[in-house]
Amino acid sequence: MNSKRTKAKGIWGVILAAGEGKRMRSKHPKVLHPLAGKAMVEYVVEACQSLSLPKLFMVVGHQGERVREALSHWDLHFVFQPEQRGSGHALMQLAPHLQGFSGDLLVLCGDIPLISPSLLQQVLDSHRRSQAAATVLATTLEDPTGYGRIVRDERGDLRAIVEEADATSQERAIREVNAGIYCFSVPTLLPALGQLGSSNRQGEYYLPGVFARMRREGHRVEVVSTLEKERVLGINSRVELARALEFLRRNKREEVMREGVTLLDPESTFIDASVQIGKDTVVYPHCYLEGPTVIGEDCTIYPGAHIVASRIGNGVIIFDHCLIRESEVGDGARVGPFAHLRPQSQVGREARIGNFVEIKKSEVGEGSKVPHLSYVGDSSLGRKVNLGAGSITCNYDGFEKHRTRIGDEAFVGSNTIFIAPVSVGEGAIVAAGSVVTEDVPPQALAIARARQINKEGWASRWREKKARAMRSSPEKEK
Repeated sequence: MNSKRTKAKGIWGVILAAGEGKRMRSKHPKVLHPLAGKAMVEYVVEACQSLSLPKLFMVVGHQGERVREALSHWDLHFVFQPEQRGSGHALMQLAPHLQGFSGDLLVLCGDIPLISPSLLQQVLDSHRRSQAAATVLATTLEDPTGYGRIVRDERGDLRAIVEEADATSQERAIREVNAGIYCFSVPTLLPALGQLGSSNRQGEYYLPGVFARMRREGHRVEVVSTLEKERVLGINSRVELARALEFLRRNKREEVMREGVTLLDPESTFIDASVQIGKDTVVYPHCYLEGPTVIGEDCTIYPGAHIVASRIGNGVIIFDHCLIRESEVGDGARVGPFAHLRPQSQVGREARIGNFVEIKKSEVGEGSKVPHLSYVGDSSLGRKVNLGAGSITCNYDGFEKHRTRIGDEAFVGSNTIFIAPVSVGEGAIVAAGSVVTEDVPPQALAIARARQINKEGWASRWREKKARAMRSSPEKEK
């Protein structure tokens, strides 16, 4: 463990995530709003987890069960705040869990997704170095509207943090604001929490109210200022959510370009935070790469591609306007244009999926081709299979899904329909236009269509008959 992480011993953390977020105007919990592929609060959890804190709490309230369920894969200790009456009230719910703990407590909100581990570590380091009772992270904004103001005394020390609703006109002119990230000595915090009042315009228990009491009792309160103001901005509206998203995407684009990826038009390329892209891959404009997608080296992703939670091998070409979701594409494969890989699809090495092809929960083997205008659902295609244009696997009987299996090096003519469950053996040939309802043995030729009959002169006789009928019925002619 590195030296920075060893300093986190004796420090617990808590994320305050109980608020409703009324300004989001949403039926969803604010902290669960998606941001570049993850819920915004997950960025905060990740930043805290990187510090190796021995224990990390989360205070939940509004739709708390939903928040807890969404974050069940994280090692978190949830505390419920049944009534949301401010940040101080949220921390009061945690107080029983802090009894007997003599260390420090890192406190931050769940709506600051841009916070970085290095900035949190800076707060912890300053807190320990100064041996303060409390440490506050602050920044300076051109427009401080909505933030609590940092009010200093004549020596420059913190005197109080004043919420905007309670601030005087002089205090509102202050541009240094509270970032909502603190570190407390727990033995000093608990008595201060017990005496926290709600005599303010909102009638809430503001956590910053503990600082004035600490100062009166002679405790040291440290202020750490950061120039990384974007990192500490809270998300309270859809506008701020969009700004945070652009910040994350801009950073992600720069990250992948530094690692050897070419983005032909970075501003029109959308890459989620968890996406990985190998070097010498080229991404054209208007591509969307989302979720835990991994793209190999030397790939070309043409315009309009939308890839979600998928694995793309090395040397793959994804042509224009393809949708790939929760699927795998092997090395050297070609997909598109206008192809759709639905979840649980696997495309083998050097395989070819052509234009207007849909693959659903199927495996297409190495070197196989589904060149155009086909649907392959719940199927397994072996190696070097050729599936002709317009071929369809009929996988659903109205009640259940059934599989189609096509063996290695089989050749399927155009416009063939497979009525699953059915299998085609290795090396077999299926004639174009067939409706296959029975298994085809290996190396066999299957012809499943009606015999062609040519009736000489029938077409001209039919036309003459129709013409006579039209002449005898003026209404039909109209």
